[in-house]
Amino acid sequence: MGLGTLIFGLIVFLAPHVFVTRRAARARLIARIGEGPYKIGFSIISAIGVVLIAVGFARYRATEWVNLWYPPVWTRHLALLLNWIAIVCIAAAYIPGHIKRVLKHPMLVGVKLWALAHLIANGDLGSLILFGSILAWAVYDRITLKRRTDPGAPSLPQGGWPSDLVAVVVGTVVYVALVLLFHPIIIGVPVIFG
Repeated sequence: MGLGTLIFGLIVFLAPHVFVTRRAARARLIARIGEGPYKIGFSIISAIGVVLIAVGFARYRATEWVNLWYPPVWTRHLALLLNWIAIVCIAAAYIPGHIKRVLKHPMLVGVKLWALAHLIANGDLGSLILFGSILAWAVYDRITLKRRTDPGAPSLPQGGWPSDLVAVVVGTVVYVALVLLFHPIIIGVPVIFG
C-alpha cells in the first residue's frame, strides 16, 4: 500500500508541474478561471501530492522496504556535499546574483542535484521511484524552458557577489537545519550521527 500511495502522490504532485510546461493550455486555464484561483488550485493539488508522497514513503519504509543494491559508505558523504550545493542553488533562485546568472535556472539545478544525491546514497526501490521521478521531471522541465516563448516567473532584481554570499549563507543555514533537525526528526533517518 505504501508504494502505491507514493506513486499516486508523485502523479498528483508532478501533474500540475508538467501542466505548467504546457504554456498555451496553462494560459487558457488562467484566462478561464483567473490567476488567483489557478495559483490556489496549483498549490492545493501540489500540497496534497506532497502529503501523499510523505505518507506513502513512510508506509513503504515501515512495511515494504525493497533493497535493490547496497551503496558504499562514501556515497553518503558525496550526497551530503551535493545536497549542500543543491540547497545553495535553490537559495540563489530567490537571491539572484552571479550564481543565478551562470546557472540560469538554479532552482532546477538544485532539485536535480538533490534528487541525484539521494539516488546515489540510497539503493532501495522506493527511493529509486521517488528521487528518479523528481529528477526526470526536473530534466524535462529544463528542456521545456528552452522552448518557452513567455517570460515565465517574474524576474527578481539581479545582484552581484554580495547576493551570492547571502545565498550561500542562507543555503548553508537551511542545509544545516535539514541535516540536523528535519531529516532525523521528520524523515526518521539521521544522515550524520546515524
